[in-house]
Amino acid sequence: MLLRSITNEFVPNEVLEYFHSGFHNLSRKLSTRLTVVIEEFQGMSRNQVFEAAEAYLTTKATLSAQRIKASKSENDKNLSFGVDRDEEVNDEFEGIEIRWKYICKQAESIRNKHRDMNSSLRSEIRYYELCFPKKHKEKIFSSYFPYVLERAKDIKQENEAVKLHTVDYSCYWKVPGIKLGHPMTFKTLAIDAELKREIVNDLDKFVKGKEFYKRTGKAWKRGYLLYGPPGTGKSSLIASMSDYLNYDIYDLDLTTVQDNNELKHLILAMSNRSMLVIEDIDCTIKLQNREEDGEAVKNGDNKVTLSGLLNVIDGLWSSCGEERIFIFTTNHKEKLDPALLRPGRMDMHIHLSYCNFSAFEQLAFNYLGISQHELFHQIEGLLGEVQVTPAEIAGELIKISDVGEGLQDIVKFLHSKKMLQEQTV
Repeated sequence: MLLRSITNEFVPNEVLEYFHSGFHNLSRKLSTRLTVVIEEFQGMSRNQVFEAAEAYLTTKATLSAQRIKASKSENDKNLSFGVDRDEEVNDEFEGIEIRWKYICKQAESIRNKHRDMNSSLRSEIRYYELCFPKKHKEKIFSSYFPYVLERAKDIKQENEAVKLHTVDYSCYWKVPGIKLGHPMTFKTLAIDAELKREIVNDLDKFVKGKEFYKRTGKAWKRGYLLYGPPGTGKSSLIASMSDYLNYDIYDLDLTTVQDNNELKHLILAMSNRSMLVIEDIDCTIKLQNREEDGEAVKNGDNKVTLSGLLNVIDGLWSSCGEERIFIFTTNHKEKLDPALLRPGRMDMHIHLSYCNFSAFEQLAFNYLGISQHELFHQIEGLLGEVQVTPAEIAGELIKISDVGEGLQDIVKFLHSKKMLQEQTV
């Protein structure tokens, strides 16, 4: 301590820093181990290697870590484990000893012009350190990393539940998101059967279309516009699509986004194999219809514009990610600017209309467990004359305790709707 005090007193700081730096560089050169730093973000996008390490280490954490995180939701069958901060996990690959360490540091929320998400808009900086013998560098880079990426992909597909992501107070997607427990699937979705087949076929073609999109020079994305009256199943269809593809949902409320720049950053931060959903797009903020005359619309502090939205779903920025689906919903398609609706932006327009007999058959099977009944023919005729939503039919079916009497009540309900609609004409 006396020697340190004398040194600090009489030796200039610049000289001390010079010797400290030289000693540090010498020790690094003499070290037989190499450390690779894997940060959570690569610029504005999430680092896929970080995500892969996060998934891969869930299978290794319980084997060697001294402190692990455990979690389980109501919908999970098994516990899931993860590495806690500053913990080390040992791994072995083809006889090579490898050490992972998870680092998590507090960081000030500072906006900077480069918008590097590792240092801005975050309360924490997260990264992994991968340490291994230098002599095996080629093996680690050429074989181990690809192995981790492929193994992580399998783990995610097998175990990871679909998550719902929303925007937090700093205008960034909440991590890790909320596990989506929506029970709706295409098997139980009550829409027209032929329309359902068309949607499933379109999704299958999209998922298998990587080479097609590459060959044609198009970004691997697809847009769906869901439109129709309230209660016709737009949200249920979104849940069914997410369940079918096992894609996370990024639910975006445009009123929480301040400007086009923030909108761009949110799109870039989405993971691949995911869905961006903007519900009631005609109601959230006023996007100027460029074919209509009138004064420019005002949205208070919100400066998101139609051109800004078009750029992120169909401009250069839309190609900064793969296998993404954009879904917009509206009750009034006619209010939207035609530029938003053209192919390349909204590729498939799905009209979810009033309940037809095909949708009723699915509802009857879901609620009553029946696929035929003598009253079905009468109900089919009434559905051809009455405008009633699947949600309204479901509301009547849920009241039924006796099938025969209950279906008679459905007939009466449809007759009363018909009379009411005739009176209002």
